[in-house]
Amino acid sequence: MTMTADVLKNNGDSLFVRDWESGQEVQVNLPRPCRLCPGDRVCIRYDGVMTLSLPPQIAAQSVRKLHPC
Repeated sequence: MTMTADVLKNNGDSLFVRDWESGQEVQVNLPRPCRLCPGDRVCIRYDGVMTLSLPPQIAAQSVRKLHPC
């Protein structure tokens, strides 16, 4: 499954993003640290599982930058 989102915050081992389609804010747990900054648009590939926590969380399989900040 994929999600297109805007990065709101980079915490090193996770990202806080806003899903471009639904507007929902999600924590994205990363397989490794990445160099993304607030304002970057990304495509996140994940297994489709999202927790019911607040904020919801997903585990990224990969993150690809789509738009510069």
